Amino acid sequence: MSELARTGAGTPLHRDILTTLLPGFAGVEAPDWLLSRLRDGLGGVCVFGANIVEAEQLRTLNAALRAANPRAVVAIDEEGGDVTRLFYDRGAPYPGNALLGRIDELDRTERVARAVGEALVATGCTLALGPDVDVNSNADNPVIGVRSFGADAELAARHGAAWVRGVQATGVAASAKHFPGHGDTATDSHLALPVVDVSLDVLRERELAPFRSAIAAGTRTIMTSHILLPQLDAEHPATLSPRIIQGLLREELGFDGVIVTDALDMRGASGGIGIPEAAVRALIAGCDLLCIGSDNTDAQLTEIVDAIATAVESGRLDPERVRDAAGRVRALAADAPPVPDAAVTPAAIEPGRGVGELAEIAAAFELSDAAAARLATGAHDRVRTVVRIDTVANIAIGVAPWGPFAAAAAGQRTWLDDVPIVTLSAETPLAAPDELAALEGIVLVVGKDLHRHPFAVAAVQALRRVRDDVVTVDMGWPSESRAHVDIATFGASRLVGAALLELLAPGRVLAASETS
Repeated sequence: MSELARTGAGTPLHRDILTTLLPGFAGVEAPDWLLSRLRDGLGGVCVFGANIVEAEQLRTLNAALRAANPRAVVAIDEEGGDVTRLFYDRGAPYPGNALLGRIDELDRTERVARAVGEALVATGCTLALGPDVDVNSNADNPVIGVRSFGADAELAARHGAAWVRGVQATGVAASAKHFPGHGDTATDSHLALPVVDVSLDVLRERELAPFRSAIAAGTRTIMTSHILLPQLDAEHPATLSPRIIQGLLREELGFDGVIVTDALDMRGASGGIGIPEAAVRALIAGCDLLCIGSDNTDAQLTEIVDAIATAVESGRLDPERVRDAAGRVRALAADAPPVPDAAVTPAAIEPGRGVGELAEIAAAFELSDAAAARLATGAHDRVRTVVRIDTVANIAIGVAPWGPFAAAAAGQRTWLDDVPIVTLSAETPLAAPDELAALEGIVLVVGKDLHRHPFAVAAVQALRRVRDDVVTVDMGWPSESRAHVDIATFGASRLVGAALLELLAPGRVLAASETS
């Protein structure tokens, strides 16, 4: 073996292997093993909601991470909507992509992304794992939904490019995701391997359009998806497919930036083969920065590094491929904004005016004729009961406060505080019919993606069998038929929840123009 191909501790290639890795960690302080790995060349860290208490703690944490390795990437899933890490304790103060697509003002989308970037700069993060540019062509999609700008490829393309421009104007790198498109699935790749059985022609026309626009807008990175496209590669999910990563993304689309994997602890990537083998295959396919997961450990990194080193020593993985990947990662980190010296408060990362006034956000909601008529007459003053439907949390979104219920987490008092709230879940069924009929006033039902959860559909049906004053609000991506939905908000961020509360505020009567 040549000296340049040696992978032992302390060798340049060992450092390069570490540079391709992007683990997470448990806790709110950087553990000693992580700082040691960073000093040895670890490529970066992905911070999650569980790592964050408030803005100043995150800035201090990031200062420690980047002091250990000034060429480290600090990545964070901050999409500007339901998926938030900076605001994991109180919900995001942004509209979210689906609503931005419905509003369809590119300047606004760019302003939202810039606000996200400014918040990340203030806290020392360098890579926003967004925008999500998937075309959500399947209303039953369990993992994308309102994270998408919409079901139209051209719409997603132009807003994805605007988001890239906005966030990168602050110096924070963008990551258009999830290549080559996770929108036409009904399976969550966190839990299984989704199959998208479409031709390359369909893929080029629909899924790839937003990625072409993001590349043209200069996105610094692109994140892969763990989906199987059997008409392109029947054996490997996209993240592990040279045909898709090297052939399609690098050669056909001409992308020359950093290719980031979605988390390799997801079953769509490592199910059946394990994370170390998935890491090897991702590098062989052409990926550069390997997101490992959230609560990773030093022992896990040792297994991954050893697997990659063994692949190099056996000739399976070209050492030049590792060096190329590491060089791209270091170049990405080289011009990141420094961690600010000044302390930052939670209020300082809240966006200013321009990301969306409440009336503008509410105007992008979809209202049924019945809901519009009720709101136009002011009958919603009689809302006396709220039924909150809690479904299993989308793993990407997690358990951040959502919708109108996020106001309390942010310390804000609203009219909702004076209304009884009945919480339903798959484990907590509705009361008996006579008890439902006895509920006071108009019953407001609030949930997300209601049509995908049989218990939620059953609850709405049961209420409507005994009452004629039920108003249902779906804060996720509604079904194509909009069955059982009176108000679709296309998002459940804190800002969207505030707009919903404003729309339903006691004493407010909508003008005809607002309900048309």
